[in-house]
Amino acid sequence: MHAKHLILGNTQMKKTTPESPILEAPAQPEWSYKKSQALYRTDRWGGGYFSVAPSGNLQVHPNATTEHSIDLKQLVDDLRARDLEPPLLIRFTDILRHRLGQLATAFANAIKENDYRGVYRGVYPIKVNQQRQVVEEVLDIGGDHGFGIEAGSKPELLAIMAMVENPDTPIICNGFKDDQFIEAVILAKKLGRNVIPVVEKFSELKLIAKYAKLHSVEPSIGIRVKLATRGAGRWESSGGVRSKFGLFISEVLDAIEFLREEGMLGCLNLLHFHLGSQINDIRQVKRALTELVRVYTELYKAGAGLTYIDIGGGLGVDYDGSKTTADSSINYSLQEYANDVVHHIREVCDDQEVPHPTIISESGRSMVAHHSVLIFDVLGWSGFDRFELPEAFTDADLEEFPAPVRTLAESWVYLSDANCIEYYHDAMLARDQTFNLFSLGYCSLEHRGLAERLFYAICSKTWRFVRQREIIPEEFHDLEPMLSDTYFCNCSIFQSLPDAWAIDQLFPIMPIHRLNEEPTCKGILADITCDSDGKIDHFIGSEGSEQVLPLHPFTGGDYFLGAFLVGAYQETLGDLHNLFGDTNAVHIRVDEHGRPHVEEVVEGDTIAEVLGYVQFEPEQLRRTFRKTLERAVGDGRLTIEESRLLRRFYENGLAGYTYLT
Repeated sequence: MHAKHLILGNTQMKKTTPESPILEAPAQPEWSYKKSQALYRTDRWGGGYFSVAPSGNLQVHPNATTEHSIDLKQLVDDLRARDLEPPLLIRFTDILRHRLGQLATAFANAIKENDYRGVYRGVYPIKVNQQRQVVEEVLDIGGDHGFGIEAGSKPELLAIMAMVENPDTPIICNGFKDDQFIEAVILAKKLGRNVIPVVEKFSELKLIAKYAKLHSVEPSIGIRVKLATRGAGRWESSGGVRSKFGLFISEVLDAIEFLREEGMLGCLNLLHFHLGSQINDIRQVKRALTELVRVYTELYKAGAGLTYIDIGGGLGVDYDGSKTTADSSINYSLQEYANDVVHHIREVCDDQEVPHPTIISESGRSMVAHHSVLIFDVLGWSGFDRFELPEAFTDADLEEFPAPVRTLAESWVYLSDANCIEYYHDAMLARDQTFNLFSLGYCSLEHRGLAERLFYAICSKTWRFVRQREIIPEEFHDLEPMLSDTYFCNCSIFQSLPDAWAIDQLFPIMPIHRLNEEPTCKGILADITCDSDGKIDHFIGSEGSEQVLPLHPFTGGDYFLGAFLVGAYQETLGDLHNLFGDTNAVHIRVDEHGRPHVEEVVEGDTIAEVLGYVQFEPEQLRRTFRKTLERAVGDGRLTIEESRLLRRFYENGLAGYTYLT
């Protein structure tokens, strides 16, 4: 027992709850939707596509203007009325159209400003989002801008060959290629497709020459070159001389000689490089472009029939809205990117008196990230701040407590702003002592449980004092995340947000309603998988990444959260952890009056379907389970009625959504 502590015989020790703060805080202005917009930074990362309405609901602006808006919460309610339950992936076709238009416009502006005498052709790499509906939309919308498409594998090529009908649409083939792949490319050229295989290793060049002669085709050939310049950001190793793909400069020179000997040097039409995805620093783009165009002009003057320069991907998305070189941000705008690309290509080509080439970029992330939103509902919550404590401790109670538990009880009563740091240290020591006593058999389970509740009550009380200080001591920086609530969400991080799990990608996440109420809780998100990694505990904050997300108290009704900018990579990278399958997906288009219409519904996987993915035959499972039920009825372990109920549950389960409804 601390000498400085007093034991109060019948001191009433009140419960601490979030609704009964320790301090009387100064009166605060009433919360408003504008404060929520500032708190969740929708005007920073939203690109004009998202804002908070006075009603407290999140709005979607398909054209990045206030001309038309969609109430996202109302849209979710309308979809649920159609029996489309969360989690829901909502794709806004008009945002996709607007993004492609902005990309084309940015390069058109740069071309005009720089008096550039070539054109720009955007190319969509379908690996970014291979869903048929998305690819079809990109082909349809991109066709108005002369955009093309990229395949990086044999399955992707097979899909593209059937979907692309316009002979002018550029089809870029990246990735490693075998004989069959290259022969198919050559035959597609003969079919009238504008297909360009990009040589990733020298042996592919020999195969192209072989099959071109076999089928009497004059192919268009591209070569990917390894530059000395490295990328910037999380994927910086994708560029530079140690990059996975491409030819070294010495190999490029060998390729020129090989093509010259084969009489095919004029077929070398495209020079390609890839600096890496999500380039966060524009300076690296400028350096790489200068090096690339120098190579281009040298090869052109050596007799290559170059007309295309493909700058690959890398155009990033400002996920956190900070406009910095953070991994989840970019320090440049779309227009600045286009200006720099066009300017540096023109400058070097003019210096070397080489015609301006057609510029190709593979900016898939920038094209599709914004148009998809994942909506999921909260199922429950838990947190240390809701641990209840007894109404009172008597002298007799305190005497029965082991010494460290008594210290915790006294610290909780007497903790104040003046002594909170000292008492917090005392509480940490007392907690450890309690655990040791329990392990040695000198502390009951009930006393250990009480010590746990007291310790977290002390931590919560301490944090309420400390967080009001101008400078928070470093040792308390982890106190808020430790005390944060856990919100259990009806989704699978592994299926729908795999980058949040695998590489700590930050996605904007926020409630889509109740935004005219102050979010008084701080939480992390946990999914419904049984994996401890199925959680999100890093969020966008005012100064980079935060470990907690401001949320509203969960009252048991509807509470919907949205994860935004998820249109790139998340769907096809997702896995079947715990056999949670694809979510329901809905395509929304706005009519001329600004009203949203459901254009297409892609129902999520059923349990039977995901079982089939892992070689469980649903029909065989049904038969086996039916036999099990009949044996149980025959043995008297189940009644016929109980058997019927269990069979219906099984049948309905197989046909149902893999998520909770």
